Amino acid sequence: MEDLFPQPVLKQRTLVRRDVEKLAGRPHTVVECELVGGDLSGLDLSQWSFEKCDLRQTDFHGAKLERSKWRSCRAAFASFVGCDLSEASFANSDFNNAALKRSNLDSAKIVGCKFTGADMTDVRALEVRFEETLFINAKMPGRDFRKATLTRLDFSQADLRKCDFRHATFNDCSLRDALLDAARFDGADLRGADLGGVRLGDASQFRGATISSEQASQLLSELGLKVR
Repeated sequence: MEDLFPQPVLKQRTLVRRDVEKLAGRPHTVVECELVGGDLSGLDLSQWSFEKCDLRQTDFHGAKLERSKWRSCRAAFASFVGCDLSEASFANSDFNNAALKRSNLDSAKIVGCKFTGADMTDVRALEVRFEETLFINAKMPGRDFRKATLTRLDFSQADLRKCDFRHATFNDCSLRDALLDAARFDGADLRGADLGGVRLGDASQFRGATISSEQASQLLSELGLKVR
């Protein structure tokens, strides 16, 4: 049915709120458009698709963005505070320093994106698929990654305090210099994670996790112990 009724397309335009507001409530595809610094807060943009758009500093605060798609977009410093992004799909896009506080990312898919410096405090994120994404210096305290398979994710210097990584599997990931106070790793497989410089309040946080002999030596060294 979707092929019979394709979404209307907006292409290569500079858009402002009034342009989008009159189209809200009906899915559209937006291609190579510019909305830099625009105010789209509170609009119903469910199932909208954004492709190769410039969304830097755009305000989506409180917008409805369920099942939206984001492809090759630039959205640095954009605000998604309080947005419903459930079942959204993000690919090859830049969300550096974006604000996503209190947003809903349930069942979202995030692949090949940059969330460096992003604020994801109090985000709801159940059954999210993360792959090949940068979360360097991001704020993600208290996130639930239980039983997740994490592939090529860079959490370097990220705030991961109180995160739940129980029974998670790390494949080619980095936790280098991450803040991990009160994080849980029971049953996690950390052999595919870079643990260099991790800031642990207590080494017992890794109790029950699987690590390599090289990682064990590294952690002991971080704690000031000599391995011979």
